[in-house]
Parts: sequence; structure tokens; C-alpha cells
Amino acid sequence: MKPTFPLIAVSFFAADVQAGVGPFLGIYLLANGWTSEKIGTVLTIAGIVGMLVTAPAGALVDATTRRRGIVAAGGALTVLAAVIIWLGQGFWPVTLSQIATAVAGAAMGPALAGLTLGIVGRQNFDRQFGRNQVANHAGNIAAALLSGWLGAWLGIVYVFALSAAFGVGCMLTAFLIPARSVHRHHARGIARDDNDDNAPVQTDSASILVRNRPLLLLAIALAAFNLGNSAMLPLYSLAVASTHKAGASQITAANIGIAQVVMLLAAAFASRLTRRFGFWWIILVTLLTLPLRAVTAAWLEPPWGIFPVQILDGIGAGLQSVAVPALVVHLLHGSGRVNLGQGAVQGVQAAGACLSPLIGGWLAHLFGYPVAFMLLGSVSVASFAIWIGYGGQIRQACDERGEELSKLADVDSSRLFR
Repeated sequence: MKPTFPLIAVSFFAADVQAGVGPFLGIYLLANGWTSEKIGTVLTIAGIVGMLVTAPAGALVDATTRRRGIVAAGGALTVLAAVIIWLGQGFWPVTLSQIATAVAGAAMGPALAGLTLGIVGRQNFDRQFGRNQVANHAGNIAAALLSGWLGAWLGIVYVFALSAAFGVGCMLTAFLIPARSVHRHHARGIARDDNDDNAPVQTDSASILVRNRPLLLLAIALAAFNLGNSAMLPLYSLAVASTHKAGASQITAANIGIAQVVMLLAAAFASRLTRRFGFWWIILVTLLTLPLRAVTAAWLEPPWGIFPVQILDGIGAGLQSVAVPALVVHLLHGSGRVNLGQGAVQGVQAAGACLSPLIGGWLAHLFGYPVAFMLLGSVSVASFAIWIGYGGQIRQACDERGEELSKLADVDSSRLFR
């Protein structure tokens, strides 16, 4: 069996591990007397923990050869989170469950990137990671459909049992990946075969992350983007719940499902589009989706706005899910710090994302949902200013790195794509 098959299976089950119960949690808590600002506070606390854990998780993925174990641990934390929230709906049990979810999601991103890089190498990373993300979004679609069904027929609390089941699936499939198929040096971005001599491996200092200007610009632009974007889905789901209480879980499932279908399609073509147009243009398109999404959410009341709002979300998130990790590999391969870089970029993104629910929740409470959507969308000005203002430097750095990378050794993974 090709090692990419269980890798794709892991990506499928990792969907619920990375995303968690998300909007369903908001509806569940709203039905139990929670306010939107209290829900936003819990999500923000979890987001802060996830932000702090992501970079160390990336460093761990670089340092260890047990990358499959990190994935399995993330699945176990998801099971724990589901059990906790099943047993109690108090502030601290819910907060603890979301912290466990945040830690699992933070570790999963760098771990899957490291496994992919170790199995297929740098040249085919974007192709395989695109396939991973297609499976990941398929997992989200399956989880959304099953969650909607469970919420309608058994009660929304059973959505948490489904999340635990996905966590178990993630744990089992992680160990189906043959350990010997993951090249330990290439998995951390070192162009050296595992069978070479046992001389000490030289890696760059972690300070390479702050010395790499394109990487910094990428992280800051994405942090600004997530500051406005991350609260959109849970906030829109709360808007749905406030006006359509009877069918809130089904409408929320549709809310997630539409976005995930579009993400799946976008991820399927992301590798080809990136190779055709370049990283800078593709990421610029993803940044453009935020203001368009905000205006649509503000002017089209739920449920009518679900389709355009979530289609825009799917385009942006689907392209970013492949283009951003591939760009990090492009900028850092050869340093031995690729997964630290993945974690650092995701951590800076999380810095914006963790504030988004708190700001969005309070804005919705004080001014209503339409104003909250518009104000969240307005932060796109910062991401545009960074990405367009320094566009020439970023494109030049990508071109120069392409020439350098062509001279480095890589994994021969051609047989995996036949």
C-alpha cells in the first residue's frame, strides 16, 4: 500500500480534530443560556492557548521522528474534549474542552505537513498536500452532514460524540502510515538522504524565522486577515440561531457544508493554480474574499446569505490551505526549520483568529450582527496594504529561492503519483 493512502485517511479524520465542533458549540451553549460575548470569551481563551502552542508544536515535529505519535495524540485530545463537554456545560469545563481542542488542532497542522514533506519531498509537497486538503474538507463535509442529522434527530449534544469518533479514526489511521516511509531528514526540511553517513546534521538557528522577510510579511498579512475572517462563520451561525431556532443545527450544517464543498474544489486546483500564477497572486485572491464576504453577510439576512457568504469563505480558505504551507516550505526548505516555520506562521495567524470571536461577539452584542460583519471585514485593509505594498520583494524572493531549491537533493516520490 502506498504510504500516501493512510496519509489521506488521516487528513480525512483530522478534519474534526482541527476544526472542532465549531459553530455547533455556539448553538449548544446559546440553547443553555450562554450569551454571545461569553461564548466569544471561551473561544478567545482557547485561541490564545492554540496560538501559544503552535510554534512549539512545529519545533517538536522538527525535533522528533515520532510524527505519527503527535497526530495520534491530537486525536486523543479530541476524544477528551468531547467527554468533558458531554459531562458539563459550566464555564470552566467548556473552556477546558476548547483548550484541549485548540492544542490538538495546533499540533495537527505542523505534524501533517512534516509527514507529507517526509513522504513525498519538496517538489511534490504541494501536490500531495492538496490531496490531503481535499480529504480534509471531505471529512468536514461528512462531519457537517452527520452533525446536522444527529442534531435534528438525537439532539445537538451527540455532535460531540461524533467528534470523538473522528478523533479515534485519526489515532488509528496515523499508525497505518509505515514509519520507514517518512524520511526523517526531508521531513524537517533538510536535503539529505536518511542512508547518508551519521555525521551531525547542521540546521539553521531558529532566528531564521525573523530574518526571513517574506515569511514575516506572510504571517502578518494572514494575522490581519484572520482577525476579520475567523469570527464570520460562528457569528453567522449565531445569527442563524437567533432567527431560526427550530432548525438551527440543520442550517448550521448547511453553513459548514457549503463552505467545505467549495474548499474541497479550491484545494483540488490550488497546486496547479499556484504553479501557474505564483504564490503572491493566489494569496492576494484569498485576501480579497474577506471584504466581499463581510458585505454579503451584512446585507443578506440568514438563511439567504448562506450560499454567497460560504462560497467566498470556501475559495479563500481552500486556496490558503494549500498555498500557505507550500510557500513556507518554499521559503525555508534546506534550513531544517520548516515545521517550526509552519507552526510559527499558524501561530501568528492564530493571534488574529483568537481575538476575532471576542471582538465579533462584543460587536454583535452592542451593535447587531450586520455592523459586526462590516467592521470585521474592514480589517482587510491592513492585509492588502502589506501584501500589495511589499509584493515586489515577495515575488523576487520566491524566484530566487526557486533557483536555490533546484540544486538541492529531494525525495524521489514519482512512483507515488502514478
